[in-house]
Amino acid sequence: MDIQIIKQRFSIIGNAPELNRAIDVAVQVAPTDLSVLITGESGVGKESFPQIIHQFSHRKHGPYIAVNCGAIPEGTIDSELFGHEKGSFTGALADRKGYFEVADGGTIFLDEIGELPLSTQARLLRVLESGEFIRVGSSKIVKTNVRIVAATNLNMMEAINTNRFREDLYYRLNTVPISIPPLRDRPEDIYRLFRKFAADFAEKYRMPVIQLAEDAKGLLVNYRWPGNVRQLKNITEQISIIEQQREITATVLQTYLPDANSEKFPMLYAGHASDQRSFSSEREILYQVLFDMKKDMNELKLLVNDIMKKNGKEASVIHDQEYGNFPPFYPTDVPPKENRTATSSSSNIQDTEEYVEESYSLEDMEKEAIRKALDRNGGKRKCAASELNISERTLYRKIKEYNLE
Repeated sequence: MDIQIIKQRFSIIGNAPELNRAIDVAVQVAPTDLSVLITGESGVGKESFPQIIHQFSHRKHGPYIAVNCGAIPEGTIDSELFGHEKGSFTGALADRKGYFEVADGGTIFLDEIGELPLSTQARLLRVLESGEFIRVGSSKIVKTNVRIVAATNLNMMEAINTNRFREDLYYRLNTVPISIPPLRDRPEDIYRLFRKFAADFAEKYRMPVIQLAEDAKGLLVNYRWPGNVRQLKNITEQISIIEQQREITATVLQTYLPDANSEKFPMLYAGHASDQRSFSSEREILYQVLFDMKKDMNELKLLVNDIMKKNGKEASVIHDQEYGNFPPFYPTDVPPKENRTATSSSSNIQDTEEYVEESYSLEDMEKEAIRKALDRNGGKRKCAASELNISERTLYRKIKEYNLE
Protein backbone atom coordinates (compact mmCIF):
# COMPACT_ATOMS: atom_id res chain seq x y z
CA MET A 1 0.00 0.00 0.00
CA ASP A 2 1.13 3.53 -0.76
CA ILE A 3 2.87 5.00 2.29
CA GLN A 4 1.18 8.38 1.75
CA ILE A 5 -2.25 6.76 2.09
CA ILE A 6 -1.15 5.18 5.38
CA LYS A 7 0.04 8.57 6.66
CA GLN A 8 -3.28 10.19 5.84
CA ARG A 9 -5.25 7.37 7.46
CA PHE A 10 -3.30 7.51 10.71
CA SER A 11 -2.62 11.30 10.72
CA ILE A 12 1.15 10.95 10.40
CA ILE A 13 2.89 14.03 8.99
CA GLY A 14 6.42 14.07 7.63
CA ASN A 15 8.67 12.77 4.88
CA ALA A 16 11.88 12.06 6.80
CA PRO A 17 13.51 8.84 5.53
CA GLU A 18 13.71 7.40 9.06
CA LEU A 19 9.98 7.99 9.59
CA ASN A 20 9.08 6.41 6.24
CA ARG A 21 11.26 3.42 7.09
CA ALA A 22 9.47 2.95 10.44
CA ILE A 23 6.06 3.00 8.73
CA ASP A 24 7.25 0.53 6.09
CA VAL A 25 8.54 -1.91 8.74
CA ALA A 26 5.24 -1.65 10.65
CA VAL A 27 3.24 -2.53 7.52
CA GLN A 28 5.57 -5.40 6.58
CA VAL A 29 5.45 -7.02 10.04
CA ALA A 30 1.70 -6.52 10.54
CA PRO A 31 0.50 -9.78 8.88
CA THR A 32 2.73 -11.85 11.19
CA ASP A 33 2.30 -12.53 14.90
CA LEU A 34 5.81 -11.41 15.81
CA SER A 35 6.25 -9.20 18.88
CA VAL A 36 7.29 -5.63 18.13
CA LEU A 37 9.22 -3.18 20.30
CA ILE A 38 8.82 0.49 19.37
CA THR A 39 11.49 2.84 20.73
CA GLY A 40 11.74 6.60 20.63
CA GLU A 41 11.73 9.67 22.83
CA SER A 42 8.59 10.86 24.57
CA GLY A 43 6.26 12.75 22.27
CA VAL A 44 7.44 11.38 18.90
CA GLY A 45 4.12 9.63 18.19
CA LYS A 46 4.87 6.01 19.05
CA GLU A 47 1.17 5.32 19.73
CA SER A 48 0.31 5.48 16.00
CA PHE A 49 2.43 2.47 15.04
CA PRO A 50 0.66 -0.22 17.10
CA GLN A 51 -2.57 0.88 15.41
CA ILE A 52 -0.95 0.49 11.98
CA ILE A 53 0.24 -3.00 12.93
CA HIS A 54 -3.20 -3.98 14.26
CA GLN A 55 -5.20 -2.59 11.31
CA PHE A 56 -3.03 -4.32 8.70
CA SER A 57 -3.04 -7.69 10.50
CA HIS A 58 -5.50 -10.58 10.43
CA ARG A 59 -6.48 -9.50 13.96
CA LYS A 60 -7.99 -6.19 12.81
CA HIS A 61 -11.52 -7.37 13.66
CA GLY A 62 -10.40 -8.43 17.16
CA PRO A 63 -9.95 -6.23 20.24
CA TYR A 64 -7.25 -3.55 20.39
CA ILE A 65 -6.29 -2.49 23.91
CA ALA A 66 -3.69 0.18 24.75
CA VAL A 67 -2.24 0.02 28.28
CA ASN A 68 -0.03 2.71 29.81
CA CYS A 69 2.14 0.62 32.13
CA GLY A 70 3.62 3.71 33.79
CA ALA A 71 0.20 4.99 34.89
CA ILE A 72 -0.88 1.87 36.80
CA PRO A 73 0.23 1.58 40.46
CA GLU A 74 2.71 -1.21 41.11
CA GLY A 75 0.39 -2.95 43.58
CA THR A 76 -2.46 -3.36 41.08
CA ILE A 77 -0.73 -3.82 37.72
CA ASP A 78 -0.79 -7.64 37.90
CA SER A 79 -4.53 -7.53 38.50
CA GLU A 80 -5.04 -5.08 35.62
CA LEU A 81 -3.07 -7.15 33.15
CA PHE A 82 -3.93 -10.70 34.19
CA GLY A 83 -7.14 -10.35 36.25
CA HIS A 84 -7.90 -11.61 39.75
CA GLU A 85 -10.15 -13.94 41.70
CA LYS A 86 -12.73 -12.79 44.21
CA GLY A 87 -11.15 -12.35 47.66
CA SER A 88 -7.57 -12.56 46.37
CA PHE A 89 -6.80 -9.21 48.03
CA THR A 90 -8.55 -6.42 49.90
CA GLY A 91 -11.12 -4.85 47.60
CA ALA A 92 -11.37 -7.84 45.25
CA LEU A 93 -15.15 -8.15 45.59
CA ALA A 94 -15.66 -10.19 42.42
CA ASP A 95 -13.77 -12.06 39.73
CA ARG A 96 -12.25 -9.77 37.12
CA LYS A 97 -10.77 -10.42 33.70
CA GLY A 98 -7.45 -8.77 32.92
CA TYR A 99 -6.43 -7.06 29.69
CA PHE A 100 -4.75 -10.18 28.32
CA GLU A 101 -7.97 -12.13 28.71
CA VAL A 102 -10.15 -9.38 27.25
CA ALA A 103 -7.80 -8.87 24.27
CA ASP A 104 -7.85 -12.57 23.31
CA GLY A 105 -7.71 -12.80 19.52
CA GLY A 106 -6.58 -9.19 19.16
CA THR A 107 -3.65 -6.89 19.91
CA ILE A 108 -2.47 -5.40 23.18
CA PHE A 109 -0.23 -2.33 23.18
CA LEU A 110 1.96 -1.98 26.27
CA ASP A 111 3.18 1.61 26.41
CA GLU A 112 6.06 2.52 28.76
CA ILE A 113 6.98 -1.17 29.04
CA GLY A 114 10.19 -0.20 30.86
CA GLU A 115 8.15 0.84 33.92
CA LEU A 116 6.88 -2.69 34.61
CA PRO A 117 7.99 -4.20 37.95
CA LEU A 118 10.32 -7.19 37.68
CA SER A 119 7.68 -9.56 39.06
CA THR A 120 5.23 -8.50 36.34
CA GLN A 121 7.96 -8.84 33.73
CA ALA A 122 8.29 -12.52 34.67
CA ARG A 123 4.53 -13.03 34.16
CA LEU A 124 4.68 -11.25 30.81
CA LEU A 125 7.57 -13.43 29.67
CA ARG A 126 5.43 -16.51 30.29
CA VAL A 127 2.63 -15.07 28.14
CA LEU A 128 5.08 -14.42 25.31
CA GLU A 129 6.61 -17.90 25.50
CA SER A 130 3.53 -20.07 26.04
CA GLY A 131 0.43 -17.87 25.74
CA GLU A 132 -0.47 -18.76 29.35
CA PHE A 133 -1.01 -16.79 32.54
CA ILE A 134 -2.58 -17.19 35.97
CA ARG A 135 -4.98 -14.71 37.54
CA VAL A 136 -3.99 -13.13 40.85
CA GLY A 137 -5.23 -15.40 43.65
CA SER A 138 -5.88 -18.36 41.34
CA SER A 139 -4.05 -21.56 40.46
CA LYS A 140 -5.87 -22.14 37.19
CA ILE A 141 -3.93 -21.60 33.96
CA VAL A 142 -5.65 -19.38 31.41
CA LYS A 143 -4.75 -19.48 27.70
CA THR A 144 -4.74 -16.38 25.52
CA ASN A 145 -3.96 -15.63 21.89
CA VAL A 146 -2.72 -12.04 21.92
CA ARG A 147 -0.30 -10.13 19.72
CA ILE A 148 1.93 -7.92 21.89
CA VAL A 149 3.31 -4.58 20.73
CA ALA A 150 5.38 -2.66 23.28
CA ALA A 151 6.87 0.83 23.36
CA THR A 152 9.38 2.64 25.55
CA ASN A 153 11.36 5.87 25.69
CA LEU A 154 14.06 4.32 27.91
CA ASN A 155 17.51 3.12 26.95
CA MET A 156 16.70 -0.57 27.34
CA MET A 157 20.31 -1.77 27.39
CA GLU A 158 21.03 0.57 30.28
CA ALA A 159 17.90 -0.68 32.07
CA ILE A 160 19.12 -4.24 31.60
CA ASN A 161 22.61 -3.42 32.88
CA THR A 162 21.13 -1.79 36.00
CA ASN A 163 18.82 -4.79 36.63
CA ARG A 164 15.63 -2.80 36.00
CA PHE A 165 14.56 -4.88 33.02
CA ARG A 166 14.90 -8.57 32.24
CA GLU A 167 17.25 -9.33 29.39
CA ASP A 168 15.29 -12.42 28.27
CA LEU A 169 12.06 -10.40 28.13
CA TYR A 170 13.77 -7.67 26.11
CA TYR A 171 14.85 -10.09 23.41
CA ARG A 172 11.40 -11.70 23.31
CA LEU A 173 9.75 -8.30 22.85
CA ASN A 174 12.39 -7.02 20.45
CA THR A 175 11.76 -9.62 17.77
CA VAL A 176 11.10 -6.76 15.35
CA PRO A 177 12.43 -3.34 16.48
CA ILE A 178 10.96 -0.09 15.18
CA SER A 179 12.78 3.14 16.00
CA ILE A 180 10.95 6.48 15.72
CA PRO A 181 13.30 9.44 15.09
CA PRO A 182 13.09 12.52 17.35
CA LEU A 183 11.74 15.73 15.84
CA ARG A 184 15.15 17.45 15.91
CA ASP A 185 16.40 14.79 13.46
CA ARG A 186 13.52 15.66 11.10
CA PRO A 187 14.13 19.40 10.52
CA GLU A 188 12.38 19.29 7.15
CA ASP A 189 9.17 18.15 8.89
CA ILE A 190 9.05 20.76 11.68
CA TYR A 191 7.55 23.64 9.70
CA ARG A 192 5.21 21.24 7.86
CA LEU A 193 3.87 20.01 11.21
CA PHE A 194 3.50 23.57 12.49
CA ARG A 195 1.39 24.58 9.49
CA LYS A 196 -0.86 21.53 9.90
CA PHE A 197 -1.39 22.19 13.60
CA ALA A 198 -1.96 25.92 13.00
CA ALA A 199 -4.64 25.16 10.38
CA ASP A 200 -6.33 22.61 12.67
CA PHE A 201 -6.50 25.02 15.61
CA ALA A 202 -7.70 27.89 13.42
CA GLU A 203 -10.60 25.70 12.33
CA LYS A 204 -11.23 24.45 15.86
CA TYR A 205 -11.32 27.91 17.46
CA ARG A 206 -12.72 29.73 14.38
CA MET A 207 -9.96 32.27 14.01
CA PRO A 208 -7.41 33.21 11.30
CA VAL A 209 -4.43 30.90 10.84
CA ILE A 210 -1.21 32.07 12.46
CA GLN A 211 1.80 32.63 10.18
CA LEU A 212 5.51 32.73 10.97
CA ALA A 213 7.85 35.51 9.93
CA GLU A 214 11.11 34.42 8.26
CA ASP A 215 13.19 34.87 11.42
CA ALA A 216 10.62 32.86 13.38
CA LYS A 217 10.83 30.00 10.87
CA GLY A 218 14.57 29.72 11.48
CA LEU A 219 14.08 29.69 15.23
CA LEU A 220 11.35 27.05 14.93
CA VAL A 221 13.48 24.70 12.84
CA ASN A 222 16.68 25.12 14.89
CA TYR A 223 15.05 24.56 18.31
CA ARG A 224 15.84 21.14 19.87
CA TRP A 225 12.20 20.22 20.69
CA PRO A 226 12.87 18.01 23.74
CA GLY A 227 9.13 17.25 23.88
CA ASN A 228 9.09 16.43 20.15
CA VAL A 229 5.80 16.52 18.17
CA ARG A 230 3.67 16.75 21.32
CA GLN A 231 5.51 19.89 22.45
CA LEU A 232 5.26 21.47 18.99
CA LYS A 233 1.52 20.84 18.90
CA ASN A 234 0.97 22.30 22.38
CA ILE A 235 2.99 25.44 21.62
CA THR A 236 1.15 25.96 18.31
CA GLU A 237 -2.15 25.77 20.17
CA GLN A 238 -0.98 28.25 22.82
CA ILE A 239 0.13 30.78 20.21
CA SER A 240 -3.09 30.34 18.22
CA ILE A 241 -5.20 31.19 21.25
CA ILE A 242 -3.13 33.85 23.01
CA GLU A 243 -1.54 36.01 20.31
CA GLN A 244 -3.66 38.76 18.73
CA GLN A 245 -1.27 39.34 15.86
CA ARG A 246 -1.50 36.51 13.33
CA GLU A 247 2.06 36.93 12.07
CA ILE A 248 4.45 35.61 14.70
CA THR A 249 7.97 37.03 14.91
CA ALA A 250 11.00 35.29 16.38
CA THR A 251 10.80 37.51 19.47
CA VAL A 252 7.25 36.39 20.17
CA LEU A 253 7.95 32.75 19.37
CA GLN A 254 10.94 32.70 21.69
CA THR A 255 8.71 33.45 24.67
CA TYR A 256 6.94 30.13 24.05
CA LEU A 257 10.13 28.06 23.71
CA PRO A 258 11.50 27.15 27.15
CA ASP A 259 15.27 27.51 27.49
CA ALA A 260 15.66 28.37 23.82
CA ASN A 261 19.01 30.09 24.45
CA SER A 262 20.05 28.61 27.77
CA GLU A 263 22.79 26.10 28.28
CA LYS A 264 21.56 22.53 28.57
CA PHE A 265 22.40 20.07 31.31
CA PRO A 266 25.06 17.58 30.24
CA MET A 267 23.56 14.35 28.98
CA LEU A 268 25.47 11.10 28.79
CA TYR A 269 24.84 9.04 25.71
CA ALA A 270 26.53 6.42 23.62
CA GLY A 271 26.62 5.97 19.88
CA HIS A 272 25.08 8.10 17.15
CA ALA A 273 22.92 11.10 18.04
CA SER A 274 19.85 9.27 16.74
CA ASP A 275 20.39 6.63 19.44
CA GLN A 276 20.25 9.19 22.25
CA ARG A 277 17.64 8.43 24.85
CA SER A 278 16.15 10.42 27.71
CA PHE A 279 17.24 9.19 31.10
CA SER A 280 14.14 9.59 33.24
CA SER A 281 15.29 7.70 36.31
CA GLU A 282 18.07 7.75 38.89
CA ARG A 283 20.60 9.50 36.64
CA GLU A 284 18.71 12.83 36.69
CA ILE A 285 18.52 12.64 40.47
CA LEU A 286 22.30 12.23 40.71
CA TYR A 287 22.87 15.14 38.32
CA GLN A 288 20.66 17.34 40.50
CA VAL A 289 22.51 16.26 43.64
CA LEU A 290 25.90 17.06 42.10
CA PHE A 291 24.81 20.53 41.03
CA ASP A 292 23.34 21.16 44.50
CA MET A 293 26.60 20.06 46.09
CA LYS A 294 28.58 22.39 43.86
CA LYS A 295 26.32 25.28 44.82
CA ASP A 296 26.66 24.45 48.53
CA MET A 297 30.45 24.29 48.19
CA ASN A 298 30.58 27.74 46.58
CA GLU A 299 28.52 29.13 49.47
CA LEU A 300 30.90 27.45 51.90
CA LYS A 301 33.88 29.12 50.21
CA LEU A 302 32.32 32.55 50.72
CA LEU A 303 31.49 31.76 54.34
CA VAL A 304 35.04 30.65 55.17
CA ASN A 305 36.55 33.72 53.55
CA ASP A 306 34.17 36.01 55.48
CA ILE A 307 35.06 34.33 58.79
CA MET A 308 38.81 34.63 58.21
CA LYS A 309 38.51 38.27 57.15
CA LYS A 310 36.69 39.01 60.41
CA ASN A 311 39.63 37.43 62.26
CA GLY A 312 41.97 39.87 60.54
CA LYS A 313 43.43 37.45 58.05
CA GLU A 314 43.01 37.55 54.31
CA ALA A 315 42.06 34.19 52.85
CA SER A 316 42.72 32.71 49.51
CA VAL A 317 41.73 29.51 47.89
CA ILE A 318 44.59 27.22 46.98
CA HIS A 319 43.72 24.64 44.35
CA ASP A 320 44.94 21.19 45.27
CA GLN A 321 44.67 18.65 42.49
CA GLU A 322 43.83 15.79 44.80
CA TYR A 323 40.55 17.55 45.75
CA GLY A 324 39.26 17.79 42.19
CA ASN A 325 36.45 20.36 41.85
CA PHE A 326 36.15 20.83 45.60
CA PRO A 327 39.42 22.51 46.74
CA PRO A 328 40.20 22.93 50.46
CA PHE A 329 40.70 26.36 52.00
CA TYR A 330 44.06 27.50 53.37
CA PRO A 331 44.94 30.94 54.72
CA THR A 332 47.70 32.72 52.78
CA ASP A 333 50.10 32.61 55.74
CA VAL A 334 49.94 28.82 56.09
CA PRO A 335 52.67 27.02 54.10
CA PRO A 336 51.76 24.40 51.53
CA LYS A 337 50.90 21.00 52.90
CA GLU A 338 54.14 19.35 51.74
CA ASN A 339 56.22 21.93 53.75
CA ARG A 340 54.28 21.46 56.98
CA THR A 341 55.18 18.95 59.68
CA ALA A 342 52.62 16.78 61.38
CA THR A 343 53.73 18.12 64.78
CA SER A 344 53.49 21.79 63.86
CA SER A 345 51.55 23.69 66.52
CA SER A 346 52.83 27.23 66.01
CA SER A 347 49.80 28.27 64.04
CA ASN A 348 46.47 28.85 65.70
CA ILE A 349 44.72 28.15 62.45
CA GLN A 350 43.34 24.65 62.38
CA ASP A 351 44.33 22.59 59.35
CA THR A 352 41.22 22.27 57.25
CA GLU A 353 42.50 18.92 56.07
CA GLU A 354 40.98 17.54 59.25
CA TYR A 355 37.56 18.43 57.92
CA VAL A 356 37.30 15.78 55.26
CA GLU A 357 34.02 16.10 53.43
CA GLU A 358 31.65 13.21 53.95
CA SER A 359 31.79 10.43 51.39
CA TYR A 360 28.26 10.04 50.16
CA SER A 361 27.25 6.89 48.35
CA LEU A 362 25.02 7.15 45.30
CA GLU A 363 22.14 5.80 47.40
CA ASP A 364 22.66 8.51 50.04
CA MET A 365 22.68 11.27 47.41
CA GLU A 366 19.60 9.87 45.74
CA LYS A 367 17.76 9.56 49.05
CA GLU A 368 18.65 13.14 50.02
CA ALA A 369 17.51 14.49 46.63
CA ILE A 370 14.16 12.73 46.95
CA ARG A 371 13.69 13.95 50.54
CA LYS A 372 14.41 17.55 49.54
CA ALA A 373 12.06 17.36 46.56
CA LEU A 374 9.27 16.02 48.77
CA ASP A 375 9.89 18.77 51.33
CA ARG A 376 9.85 21.50 48.67
CA ASN A 377 6.57 20.19 47.28
CA GLY A 378 4.82 19.68 50.63
CA GLY A 379 4.89 15.90 50.29
CA LYS A 380 3.06 15.93 46.95
CA ARG A 381 4.57 13.01 45.10
CA LYS A 382 3.34 13.98 41.67
CA CYS A 383 5.01 17.39 41.91
CA ALA A 384 8.19 15.89 43.38
CA ALA A 385 8.39 13.31 40.59
CA SER A 386 7.98 16.05 37.99
CA GLU A 387 10.75 18.10 39.60
CA LEU A 388 13.09 15.09 39.65
CA ASN A 389 12.18 14.12 36.06
CA ILE A 390 11.16 10.60 37.04
CA SER A 391 7.86 8.75 36.85
CA GLU A 392 5.53 8.58 39.85
CA ARG A 393 6.01 4.82 39.87
CA THR A 394 9.79 5.18 40.20
CA LEU A 395 9.38 7.79 42.95
CA TYR A 396 6.90 5.57 44.83
CA ARG A 397 9.35 2.66 44.63
CA LYS A 398 12.25 4.80 45.84
CA ILE A 399 10.20 6.19 48.75
CA LYS A 400 9.47 2.65 49.91
CA GLU A 401 13.07 1.56 49.33
CA TYR A 402 14.52 4.41 51.40
CA ASN A 403 11.71 4.37 54.02
CA LEU A 404 10.73 7.98 53.32
CA GLU A 405 7.01 7.46 54.01
